[in-house]
Amino acid sequence: MSSPGEYYNSLPPISKAFGTLCFFTTVLVQLQILNPGLLFLSYPYVFKNFEIWRLFTSFFFLGKFSINFGIRLLMIARYGVQLEKGSFEKRTADFLWMMIFGAISLLVLSAIPFLQTYFLAVPMVSMLLYVWSREYPNSQISMYGLVQLRSFYLPWAMLGLDVIFGSPILPGLLGILVGHLYYFFSVLHPLASGKNYLKTPMWVHKIVARFRIGMQANAPVRAANTGPSAFRGRGYRLNQ
Repeated sequence: MSSPGEYYNSLPPISKAFGTLCFFTTVLVQLQILNPGLLFLSYPYVFKNFEIWRLFTSFFFLGKFSINFGIRLLMIARYGVQLEKGSFEKRTADFLWMMIFGAISLLVLSAIPFLQTYFLAVPMVSMLLYVWSREYPNSQISMYGLVQLRSFYLPWAMLGLDVIFGSPILPGLLGILVGHLYYFFSVLHPLASGKNYLKTPMWVHKIVARFRIGMQANAPVRAANTGPSAFRGRGYRLNQ
């Protein structure tokens, strides 16, 4: 069996970064080192007080230590990792774009008064779970060893658990909605029409190439190989 360190190092980069940020944000809040009042999404604070960081920090707080926190973190470690290693294998830029699209969509939806959500980490995890359930719809899932169901229904089962545990249902619903939007425009609609309106933008490929994050097969941009010099420019090579 591999050690915890070896397991952590084997995780794909985007899921690993997201899970790590969620874990340490929660730990810092639990230890009262970090004030959750500085993390939640509030557009009046963003635009009137210029607290721009709230557009980002709201995605990394899963709530205080609880069963729900543990379940969501395990979802990232299992379903997010399986998605990035499976359907998105060698497609780091595409996976990153999915996360960016999800984040932007959740920020827009949260600006609607009756959909306002202060912390967006749970919707983001729900989005990952939904996309995973569409990519692996026929996998058999055992919930606590009591119920067997197809993975296609897992996001909805998790909504039911939110109701049982007394958690708000809106965050999970928003995640499912955004996940469906992504899957429809990136998979279903291109299959039906041949047009992909959610093609990964060039600037996302450049980020992945510039910082050498993961791998992107057939990427339109590659990091320029300038040798072992410590002083490397920001050159890119365009595939022909």
